[in-house]
Amino acid sequence: MAYAATAGGYPSHLTAAPGILALQRALVWLAGASCAIVFIEPSPYELVTLVAAVLFVATGLRLRLVFMPLLLLLVLLNVGYSIGAIPLLDQADVASWIATSWYMAVTVMFFAMVVSDDTAARLDMLRRGLIVGAMIASLAAIAGYFNLVPGGHDLLTLYERGRGTFKDPNVLGAFLILPSLFVLQSVVLDRFGKAFRNTIALGILALAILLAFSRAAWGGLVITSAFMLALMVLTSRSSAERSRIIVMAIVAVVAGVTLIAVLLSFDSIAEMFSQRASLDQSYDEGRFGRFGRHILGADMALDLPFGIGPLQFHHYFPEDTHNSYLNAFMSGGWISGVCYPALVFLTVIIGFRHVLVRVPWQRAYLAIFSAFLGTVGENFVIDTDHWRHFWLMLGTMWGMFAAAQRHKASANPAVTAPAQASQRP
Repeated sequence: MAYAATAGGYPSHLTAAPGILALQRALVWLAGASCAIVFIEPSPYELVTLVAAVLFVATGLRLRLVFMPLLLLLVLLNVGYSIGAIPLLDQADVASWIATSWYMAVTVMFFAMVVSDDTAARLDMLRRGLIVGAMIASLAAIAGYFNLVPGGHDLLTLYERGRGTFKDPNVLGAFLILPSLFVLQSVVLDRFGKAFRNTIALGILALAILLAFSRAAWGGLVITSAFMLALMVLTSRSSAERSRIIVMAIVAVVAGVTLIAVLLSFDSIAEMFSQRASLDQSYDEGRFGRFGRHILGADMALDLPFGIGPLQFHHYFPEDTHNSYLNAFMSGGWISGVCYPALVFLTVIIGFRHVLVRVPWQRAYLAIFSAFLGTVGENFVIDTDHWRHFWLMLGTMWGMFAAAQRHKASANPAVTAPAQASQRP
């Protein structure tokens, strides 16, 4: 049985023709780019991932033992959702919600299996695709906010907030964080020409995040950027590189503060910024406010083994849960309520264990892990259940876990020697 070496330098999958490898990588790029266009359903992302899954299965895809905990938790999570939805399946929106949840689980497994092979090359294509998609979404949001195209303001904004190619400004802001981290890495590490181009791209992405007026996205960008840069300093291989990261990070902060100061000179932006930056929003306060609902909903969840079903929380309270962990309990009962946080925090724990693992794709790993960790925190204040990029990051994380294990094994002669001997004719 012949094997091909990946960019990581170890055998990973059956030998494929160069044309097949190019097609596979192109599909990964397209999946990343289409992830930014989700204002229609089914979105281009659903169609692309479906076609990609079929073609990858036909050309080579491997389900590994390391994915079994992931697969089990995803199945149990959606079984809980499905049980909770049984009395409500005559409602079209509930049936659609369940179908989407199962499909998101499929995409997790798909990206895990895809990224576990040809890891460095496929991660690079995914990174490139996400950045292209983010630029499209950002430029659309900026054009809509400043009414740069006829009719664009109504189509590309919501409540005077930029939403671009998304239905919700909050989701736009959250999606842009990972591409922003990728671009920031280039700004602080790459040579002048590439760093300069990415500085312009980072400015566009940051402007779009600002104009989305999402407090979670603002905080998420700052926190995840600081966390990622700290990890980059920690894992850097040279003092010169560490110094460059620190200096360029300081320059980026100064440039960001300057950009914000300039934008706040516009009265409309300053007024919206002041309103959104306030910590005493009316929908957050009171017994039935965002955080009051969390407490009341958690109390309800303890008495409802099968939950109340998907999309039903707003029938009991003024608004939705705005907490993904609570929503798992309410939508899928105790099964989903236990499996969802177990899935998330298991990934986080394993993720921390791989931070210091030396792999060829460590730079991409640090960005994805930082963005994923930020979304895990955001889960406490918003519903991320069907955010395509969240499930994409989850699957990609597990794919990198599997690839890292094999990379470490290939670097250990005591492990690889018996395997190589067994492959000899």
